[in-house]
Amino acid sequence: MPPPHDGSVTEPVLRFAPSPNGRLHLGHAYSALLNWEVAVRLAGRCLLRIEDIDPGRSRPELIVAIEEDLAWLGLSYARPVRRQSEHLGFYREALEGLIRRGLAYPCFCSRGTIAARVAELEGQGRAVQHDPDGAPLYPGTCRSLSSAQAEARIAGGDPHTWRLDMMRALAMAPQPHRFRCFAASDAPSAGAGTLPPLRERGTPSLGTELPSADPRSREGHPLPLIGEGMRVIIENEHEATADPARWGDAVIARRDVPTSYHLSVVLDDDAQGITHVVRGEDLRAATDLHVLLQRLLGLSSPAYCHHRLLLAESGEKLAKSRGSESLGDLRARGVTAEKVREKLGF
Repeated sequence: MPPPHDGSVTEPVLRFAPSPNGRLHLGHAYSALLNWEVAVRLAGRCLLRIEDIDPGRSRPELIVAIEEDLAWLGLSYARPVRRQSEHLGFYREALEGLIRRGLAYPCFCSRGTIAARVAELEGQGRAVQHDPDGAPLYPGTCRSLSSAQAEARIAGGDPHTWRLDMMRALAMAPQPHRFRCFAASDAPSAGAGTLPPLRERGTPSLGTELPSADPRSREGHPLPLIGEGMRVIIENEHEATADPARWGDAVIARRDVPTSYHLSVVLDDDAQGITHVVRGEDLRAATDLHVLLQRLLGLSSPAYCHHRLLLAESGEKLAKSRGSESLGDLRARGVTAEKVREKLGF
Protein backbone atom coordinates (compact mmCIF):
# COMPACT_ATOMS: atom_id res chain seq x y z
CA MET A 1 0.00 0.00 0.00
CA PRO A 2 1.16 3.59 -0.57
CA PRO A 3 2.51 5.52 2.42
CA PRO A 4 -0.31 6.96 4.52
CA HIS A 5 -1.48 10.51 3.98
CA ASP A 6 -4.22 12.68 5.44
CA GLY A 7 -5.60 13.99 2.14
CA SER A 8 -5.00 17.66 2.98
CA VAL A 9 -3.74 20.03 0.32
CA THR A 10 -0.66 20.79 2.40
CA GLU A 11 0.48 17.18 2.81
CA PRO A 12 4.09 16.39 1.91
CA VAL A 13 4.38 14.88 -1.57
CA LEU A 14 7.49 13.18 -2.96
CA ARG A 15 8.17 11.46 -6.26
CA PHE A 16 10.35 8.74 -7.70
CA ALA A 17 10.99 9.62 -11.35
CA PRO A 18 12.97 7.05 -13.39
CA SER A 19 13.61 7.21 -17.14
CA PRO A 20 12.61 4.12 -19.16
CA ASN A 21 15.90 3.85 -21.04
CA GLY A 22 17.16 0.76 -19.22
CA ARG A 23 16.33 -1.63 -16.39
CA LEU A 24 16.35 -0.40 -12.81
CA HIS A 25 19.43 -1.34 -10.77
CA LEU A 26 20.30 -1.22 -7.08
CA GLY A 27 20.94 2.53 -7.20
CA HIS A 28 17.36 3.08 -8.36
CA ALA A 29 16.09 0.72 -5.67
CA TYR A 30 17.94 2.71 -3.02
CA SER A 31 16.46 6.01 -4.24
CA ALA A 32 12.93 4.58 -4.53
CA LEU A 33 13.05 3.10 -1.03
CA LEU A 34 14.55 6.23 0.48
CA ASN A 35 11.83 8.38 -1.11
CA TRP A 36 9.25 5.98 0.29
CA GLU A 37 10.65 6.07 3.81
CA VAL A 38 10.96 9.86 3.83
CA ALA A 39 7.31 10.05 2.71
CA VAL A 40 6.33 7.78 5.62
CA ARG A 41 8.45 9.80 8.04
CA LEU A 42 6.73 13.02 6.91
CA ALA A 43 3.27 11.40 6.94
CA GLY A 44 3.00 12.19 3.24
CA ARG A 45 2.85 10.21 0.02
CA CYS A 46 5.15 9.30 -2.82
CA LEU A 47 4.22 9.41 -6.51
CA LEU A 48 5.74 7.61 -9.46
CA ARG A 49 6.59 9.65 -12.56
CA ILE A 50 7.97 8.24 -15.81
CA GLU A 51 10.41 10.69 -17.40
CA ASP A 52 10.22 9.51 -21.00
CA ILE A 53 10.90 12.61 -23.08
CA ASP A 54 13.75 10.87 -24.92
CA PRO A 55 11.94 9.29 -27.92
CA GLY A 56 15.07 7.48 -29.09
CA ARG A 57 15.74 5.61 -25.83
CA SER A 58 12.39 5.33 -24.01
CA ARG A 59 10.61 2.05 -24.67
CA PRO A 60 7.15 0.87 -23.52
CA GLU A 61 8.46 -2.50 -22.34
CA LEU A 62 10.87 -0.73 -20.01
CA ILE A 63 7.99 1.18 -18.40
CA VAL A 64 6.32 -2.15 -17.70
CA ALA A 65 9.61 -3.47 -16.28
CA ILE A 66 9.98 -0.43 -13.99
CA GLU A 67 6.54 -0.99 -12.51
CA GLU A 68 7.22 -4.72 -12.10
CA ASP A 69 10.51 -4.03 -10.30
CA LEU A 70 8.92 -1.50 -7.95
CA ALA A 71 6.04 -3.84 -7.16
CA TRP A 72 8.59 -6.58 -6.43
CA LEU A 73 10.26 -4.24 -3.94
CA GLY A 74 6.87 -3.83 -2.24
CA LEU A 75 6.13 -0.32 -3.52
CA SER A 76 2.86 0.77 -5.12
CA TYR A 77 1.78 4.15 -6.41
CA ALA A 78 -1.38 6.10 -7.13
CA ARG A 79 -2.87 5.93 -10.62
CA PRO A 80 -2.66 7.30 -13.19
CA VAL A 81 1.13 7.52 -13.27
CA ARG A 82 2.33 10.72 -14.94
CA ARG A 83 4.28 10.14 -18.15
CA GLN A 84 6.15 13.13 -19.53
CA SER A 85 5.59 12.08 -23.14
CA GLU A 86 1.88 12.75 -22.62
CA HIS A 87 2.45 16.39 -21.64
CA LEU A 88 4.61 17.81 -24.43
CA GLY A 89 2.05 20.52 -25.14
CA PHE A 90 2.30 21.65 -21.50
CA TYR A 91 6.08 21.97 -21.79
CA ARG A 92 5.84 23.69 -25.18
CA GLU A 93 3.55 26.36 -23.75
CA ALA A 94 6.04 27.15 -20.99
CA LEU A 95 8.92 27.22 -23.48
CA GLU A 96 7.05 29.60 -25.76
CA GLY A 97 6.43 31.88 -22.80
CA LEU A 98 10.17 32.07 -22.13
CA ILE A 99 10.82 32.75 -25.83
CA ARG A 100 8.27 35.58 -25.94
CA ARG A 101 9.97 37.19 -22.95
CA GLY A 102 13.35 37.07 -24.68
CA LEU A 103 14.72 34.53 -22.19
CA ALA A 104 15.40 31.73 -24.68
CA TYR A 105 16.99 31.69 -28.12
CA PRO A 106 17.42 29.02 -30.82
CA CYS A 107 20.83 27.39 -31.12
CA PHE A 108 21.78 25.77 -34.43
CA CYS A 109 25.20 24.56 -33.30
CA SER A 110 26.04 20.88 -33.37
CA ARG A 111 28.25 19.35 -30.70
CA GLY A 112 31.08 19.33 -33.20
CA THR A 113 30.62 23.01 -33.96
CA ILE A 114 30.66 23.87 -30.27
CA ALA A 115 33.76 21.75 -29.65
CA ALA A 116 35.56 23.44 -32.55
CA ARG A 117 34.70 26.90 -31.25
CA VAL A 118 35.86 26.01 -27.75
CA ALA A 119 39.14 24.66 -29.16
CA GLU A 120 39.57 27.87 -31.14
CA LEU A 121 39.10 30.00 -28.02
CA GLU A 122 41.51 27.87 -26.03
CA GLY A 123 44.02 28.08 -28.89
CA GLN A 124 43.86 31.85 -28.56
CA GLY A 125 44.77 31.51 -24.91
CA ARG A 126 41.30 32.46 -23.71
CA ALA A 127 39.99 30.70 -20.61
CA VAL A 128 36.87 28.60 -21.17
CA GLN A 129 34.68 27.98 -18.17
CA HIS A 130 33.11 24.58 -17.56
CA ASP A 131 29.74 23.69 -16.08
CA PRO A 132 29.38 21.48 -12.98
CA ASP A 133 29.27 18.38 -15.18
CA GLY A 134 32.64 19.28 -16.67
CA ALA A 135 31.42 20.38 -20.11
CA PRO A 136 32.64 23.69 -21.56
CA LEU A 137 30.10 26.46 -21.24
CA TYR A 138 28.36 27.29 -24.49
CA PRO A 139 30.35 30.11 -26.14
CA GLY A 140 27.23 32.00 -27.21
CA THR A 141 27.65 31.56 -30.96
CA CYS A 142 23.93 31.81 -31.78
CA ARG A 143 23.02 34.34 -29.10
CA SER A 144 23.86 37.21 -31.41
CA LEU A 145 21.66 36.07 -34.30
CA SER A 146 18.94 38.58 -35.17
CA SER A 147 15.30 37.52 -34.93
CA ALA A 148 15.07 37.58 -38.73
CA GLN A 149 18.12 35.34 -39.11
CA ALA A 150 16.89 32.87 -36.52
CA GLU A 151 13.35 32.76 -37.94
CA ALA A 152 14.69 32.20 -41.46
CA ARG A 153 16.79 29.25 -40.33
CA ILE A 154 13.91 27.73 -38.39
CA ALA A 155 11.60 28.18 -41.41
CA GLY A 156 14.24 26.45 -43.52
CA GLY A 157 14.12 23.41 -41.27
CA ASP A 158 17.53 23.80 -39.63
CA PRO A 159 17.74 21.55 -36.54
CA HIS A 160 18.02 23.56 -33.35
CA THR A 161 17.77 23.47 -29.61
CA TRP A 162 16.56 26.28 -27.36
CA ARG A 163 18.94 27.76 -24.81
CA LEU A 164 18.25 29.87 -21.76
CA ASP A 165 19.81 33.32 -22.07
CA MET A 166 21.45 33.25 -18.66
CA MET A 167 22.41 36.93 -18.51
CA ARG A 168 18.86 38.04 -19.30
CA ALA A 169 17.40 35.45 -16.95
CA LEU A 170 19.52 36.63 -14.04
CA ALA A 171 18.62 40.24 -14.80
CA MET A 172 14.93 39.35 -14.70
CA ALA A 173 15.24 37.20 -11.58
CA PRO A 174 18.04 38.81 -9.56
CA GLN A 175 20.02 36.81 -7.04
CA PRO A 176 20.24 35.61 -4.36
CA HIS A 177 18.15 32.54 -5.19
CA ARG A 178 17.45 30.80 -1.90
CA PHE A 179 15.95 27.33 -1.60
CA ARG A 180 15.27 24.84 1.17
CA CYS A 181 17.41 21.77 1.81
CA PHE A 182 17.25 18.87 4.22
CA ALA A 183 19.02 15.59 4.85
CA ALA A 184 17.84 12.10 5.64
CA SER A 185 19.90 9.81 7.82
CA ASP A 186 21.27 8.06 4.73
CA ALA A 187 21.90 11.29 2.83
CA PRO A 188 25.21 12.85 3.93
CA SER A 189 25.85 16.34 2.66
CA ALA A 190 28.44 15.46 0.03
CA GLY A 191 29.84 12.78 -2.16
CA ALA A 192 29.39 9.12 -2.85
CA GLY A 193 31.00 6.37 -0.91
CA THR A 194 31.34 2.70 -0.23
CA LEU A 195 31.75 0.51 2.77
CA PRO A 196 32.83 -3.13 2.69
CA PRO A 197 30.16 -5.42 1.18
CA LEU A 198 27.51 -6.44 3.66
CA ARG A 199 27.67 -10.26 4.00
CA GLU A 200 25.78 -12.38 6.46
CA ARG A 201 27.32 -15.58 7.75
CA GLY A 202 26.28 -18.54 5.64
CA THR A 203 24.60 -16.48 2.91
CA PRO A 204 25.98 -15.32 -0.44
CA SER A 205 26.71 -11.70 -1.27
CA LEU A 206 24.61 -9.86 -3.84
CA GLY A 207 27.79 -9.49 -5.86
CA THR A 208 27.83 -5.70 -5.67
CA GLU A 209 29.53 -3.49 -3.12
CA LEU A 210 26.76 -1.66 -1.34
CA PRO A 211 27.41 1.45 0.73
CA SER A 212 25.59 2.42 3.85
CA ALA A 213 25.81 5.52 5.97
CA ASP A 214 24.78 3.66 9.11
CA PRO A 215 27.39 1.69 11.09
CA ARG A 216 24.65 -0.64 12.33
CA SER A 217 24.61 -2.20 8.87
CA ARG A 218 27.90 -3.95 9.54
CA GLU A 219 27.93 -7.72 9.73
CA GLY A 220 26.02 -9.06 12.72
CA HIS A 221 23.83 -5.98 13.11
CA PRO A 222 21.17 -6.20 10.37
CA LEU A 223 18.92 -3.19 9.91
CA PRO A 224 15.13 -3.54 9.95
CA LEU A 225 13.38 -4.13 6.66
CA ILE A 226 11.01 -1.48 5.39
CA GLY A 227 7.90 -1.42 7.55
CA GLU A 228 9.69 -2.90 10.57
CA GLY A 229 10.45 0.35 12.35
CA MET A 230 11.40 3.83 11.22
CA ARG A 231 15.05 4.80 11.11
CA VAL A 232 15.15 7.57 8.48
CA ILE A 233 15.46 10.88 10.29
CA ILE A 234 14.80 14.22 8.62
CA GLU A 235 17.52 16.59 9.79
CA ASN A 236 19.75 19.56 8.98
CA GLU A 237 16.96 21.63 7.47
CA HIS A 238 18.43 24.86 6.13
CA GLU A 239 18.46 27.34 3.27
CA ALA A 240 21.06 27.28 0.51
CA THR A 241 21.88 29.77 -2.24
CA ALA A 242 21.75 28.67 -5.87
CA ASP A 243 24.41 29.70 -8.40
CA PRO A 244 22.70 29.15 -11.78
CA ALA A 245 25.28 31.24 -13.68
CA ARG A 246 27.72 28.32 -13.55
CA TRP A 247 25.52 26.49 -16.07
CA GLY A 248 25.77 29.23 -18.68
CA ASP A 249 23.22 29.23 -21.51
CA ALA A 250 21.85 25.78 -20.74
CA VAL A 251 19.69 23.83 -23.20
CA ILE A 252 16.06 23.92 -22.07
CA ALA A 253 14.53 22.28 -25.16
CA ARG A 254 16.01 19.50 -27.28
CA ARG A 255 16.03 19.18 -31.05
CA ASP A 256 13.40 16.43 -31.03
CA VAL A 257 11.06 17.54 -28.22
CA PRO A 258 10.00 20.98 -26.94
CA THR A 259 11.55 20.47 -23.53
CA SER A 260 14.55 19.12 -21.65
CA TYR A 261 15.08 17.35 -18.36
CA HIS A 262 15.60 20.70 -16.65
CA LEU A 263 12.45 22.34 -17.97
CA SER A 264 10.10 19.38 -17.67
CA VAL A 265 11.18 18.41 -14.16
CA VAL A 266 10.39 21.82 -12.64
CA LEU A 267 7.07 22.00 -14.47
CA ASP A 268 6.10 18.50 -13.37
CA ASP A 269 7.13 19.05 -9.76
CA ASP A 270 4.90 22.13 -9.61
CA ALA A 271 1.99 20.47 -11.45
CA GLN A 272 2.09 17.46 -9.11
CA GLY A 273 2.43 19.52 -5.95
CA ILE A 274 5.81 18.04 -5.04
CA THR A 275 6.96 19.46 -1.71
CA HIS A 276 10.14 17.40 -1.15
CA VAL A 277 12.59 16.13 -3.78
CA VAL A 278 14.87 13.26 -2.78
CA ARG A 279 17.34 12.40 -5.56
CA GLY A 280 20.98 11.47 -6.12
CA GLU A 281 24.02 13.56 -5.28
CA ASP A 282 24.84 13.71 -9.01
CA LEU A 283 21.87 16.08 -9.47
CA ARG A 284 22.77 18.46 -6.66
CA ALA A 285 24.30 21.08 -8.97
CA ALA A 286 21.31 20.92 -11.33
CA THR A 287 19.20 22.33 -8.49
CA ASP A 288 20.81 25.72 -9.15
CA LEU A 289 19.33 25.82 -12.64
CA HIS A 290 16.01 24.40 -11.47
CA VAL A 291 15.60 27.08 -8.82
CA LEU A 292 16.17 29.79 -11.44
CA LEU A 293 13.60 28.24 -13.81
CA GLN A 294 11.12 28.07 -10.95
CA ARG A 295 11.57 31.79 -10.33
CA LEU A 296 11.23 32.69 -14.00
CA LEU A 297 8.10 30.56 -14.48
CA GLY A 298 6.43 31.48 -11.19
CA LEU A 299 6.53 27.89 -9.91
CA SER A 300 6.69 26.52 -6.40
CA SER A 301 10.08 25.38 -5.13
CA PRO A 302 10.26 22.13 -3.14
CA ALA A 303 12.78 21.30 -0.44
CA TYR A 304 15.71 19.24 -1.73
CA CYS A 305 17.64 16.29 -0.34
CA HIS A 306 20.49 14.77 -2.37
CA HIS A 307 21.41 11.29 -1.25
CA ARG A 308 24.69 9.45 -1.61
CA LEU A 309 25.32 7.33 -4.70
CA LEU A 310 25.90 3.60 -4.72
CA LEU A 311 29.26 2.62 -6.15
CA ALA A 312 30.29 -0.61 -7.81
CA GLU A 313 33.45 -2.38 -6.71
CA SER A 314 35.28 -0.49 -9.47
CA GLY A 315 34.48 2.76 -7.68
CA GLU A 316 32.13 3.95 -10.44
CA LYS A 317 28.52 4.75 -9.71
CA LEU A 318 25.95 2.18 -10.72
CA ALA A 319 24.52 3.05 -14.13
CA LYS A 320 22.44 1.50 -16.87
CA SER A 321 24.99 2.60 -19.45
CA ARG A 322 27.73 0.62 -17.67
CA GLY A 323 25.67 -2.54 -17.61
CA SER A 324 25.17 -2.58 -13.84
CA GLU A 325 23.28 -5.66 -12.70
CA SER A 326 19.56 -4.93 -12.85
CA LEU A 327 16.89 -5.78 -10.32
CA GLY A 328 15.51 -8.20 -12.90
CA ASP A 329 18.89 -9.94 -13.04
CA LEU A 330 18.95 -10.24 -9.25
CA ARG A 331 15.43 -11.62 -9.22
CA ALA A 332 16.31 -14.13 -11.93
CA ARG A 333 19.15 -15.55 -9.87
CA GLY A 334 17.00 -16.01 -6.81
CA VAL A 335 17.73 -12.90 -4.75
CA THR A 336 14.63 -11.85 -2.81
CA ALA A 337 13.26 -8.34 -2.48
CA GLU A 338 13.66 -8.65 1.29
CA LYS A 339 17.37 -9.34 0.84
CA VAL A 340 17.76 -6.33 -1.47
CA ARG A 341 16.03 -4.05 1.03
CA GLU A 342 18.16 -5.33 3.85
CA LYS A 343 21.38 -4.98 1.87
CA LEU A 344 20.44 -1.40 1.03
CA GLY A 345 19.83 -0.65 4.70
CA PHE A 346 16.03 -0.66 4.77
